[in-house]
Amino acid sequence: MDLLLEAIAEAWRLLTTGDADVYGITARTAAITGTSTLVSMLIGMPAGMALALGRFPGRRPLVALANAGTGMPPVVAGLIVAMLLWRSGPLGSLRLIYTPAAIVVAQTLIATPVIAALTAAAVMALPPSLHLQIRAMGAGRSQYLWLVAREARLPLLVAVMAGFGAVISEVGASMMVGGNLAGSTRVLTTASVLEVGKGQFGTALALGFILVAVTIGVSLVLSAVQQRAQRR
Repeated sequence: MDLLLEAIAEAWRLLTTGDADVYGITARTAAITGTSTLVSMLIGMPAGMALALGRFPGRRPLVALANAGTGMPPVVAGLIVAMLLWRSGPLGSLRLIYTPAAIVVAQTLIATPVIAALTAAAVMALPPSLHLQIRAMGAGRSQYLWLVAREARLPLLVAVMAGFGAVISEVGASMMVGGNLAGSTRVLTTASVLEVGKGQFGTALALGFILVAVTIGVSLVLSAVQQRAQRR
């Protein structure tokens, strides 16, 4: 019990005094996961729309592959990216291993299938009559895609939330490709693992509190946007 109370007291001290290391890790995490989520959204949503609306050979296997990708273990994504970016790997000349960019690549690989699969499911769930109505209005290709996305905007926000949740909570891939380097690639999840290993439970708890607060905060913002869109 004393250990828990001491950890809570230390966590409170770190949070209230604005500890530079704790808040530096928080800012780095926000930058990396925000970039990963944005890139995943820019790739995953068009891919999901193509899977839902396109008619081309191999479409069904690709849909199945995207669905399977939602359960991809993060360590597998980390392993793939690490082998590609390793100094002797095919992309080693880019010198990205153990950099924030490597973490962004790994997290994008994790989140993109999630967003693509949920986007495809959202568009496929729209009533067929809607597509007929849009075409009957004489909408062009870009207008058609925009109107379909607009009708599916609520589940598309869920896709974004799911993608963000996949990257903000993962540990293995970030450690494999980022190396958990202080001041460079250390993020909230990897820092928490390190601090627990060192027996610094107060610091780990402070990082955990921030991680939960960030996750809840982003979810609340996206939920508010979703509810506002629902009322329109």
